Amino acid sequence: MARSVDAVLFDIDETLVDLQAAMGTTLQAVSAEDLAHFTAADWDAYTSLFAADPQGHYDAYLAGHLSFADQRVLRLQHARERAGLAPLDSDAARAWNDAYEQMLPRHFRAFDDVVPLLDALDERGIAYGAVSNNVHDYQRAKLDAAGLERIRVLVGIDTVGAAKPDPAIFHEGARLVGSLPVGTAYVGDNLVVDAVGAHDAGLTGVWLDRTDNPSPVRSDNTAVPAGVYTVGSLTEVLDLLGVSGTDAG
Repeated sequence: MARSVDAVLFDIDETLVDLQAAMGTTLQAVSAEDLAHFTAADWDAYTSLFAADPQGHYDAYLAGHLSFADQRVLRLQHARERAGLAPLDSDAARAWNDAYEQMLPRHFRAFDDVVPLLDALDERGIAYGAVSNNVHDYQRAKLDAAGLERIRVLVGIDTVGAAKPDPAIFHEGARLVGSLPVGTAYVGDNLVVDAVGAHDAGLTGVWLDRTDNPSPVRSDNTAVPAGVYTVGSLTEVLDLLGVSGTDAG
């Protein structure tokens, strides 16, 4: 049982919002004509590789070495290469990115376990917010598009000039929800960046290990460090934090 908390902070992508599903739908929508020969298995492999980003282009964006659009296009080009497709030239890549950017927000959806947990936190008077490794305004629009306007506290990498697992970004989230780090839990799908990072910053780190939504760091041999907790869905969070039941304060 984790220690009791006054507030809960969440990662956004693959924790609150099913980004991989949105990406998959969008990839098919903007590339269906060119990739009409793809089977369902081809699309699954293509989408998974694009989302996993094994070459670390998103990390390069976080480090300031790539623009957001460039990291996306490089991930696409790698997925195309692995699928045996020719790379897009610069004009085609720009047109693809424009189409993708316009289409993607239409497919943002919250996971089914998100709203019930937020309702329960509201009923118990437990504050909550989100801390994300993307810029504030982009993630604000994402939350709103996914029907999660109620999450008012949001910290992005541009808020404090730091990205997870830097303690500063977790501490700012705790401050904005009116809690100390020691009284705050952080829930995210990435074991290292989210759960361990939060734990090392003095929060209660919770790894959301969704069976159908593997984290890039997850494997069957992953060892969860002592003091970091694991849940299979957000429905388990209240029990884990000792705030379930009618007598919860």
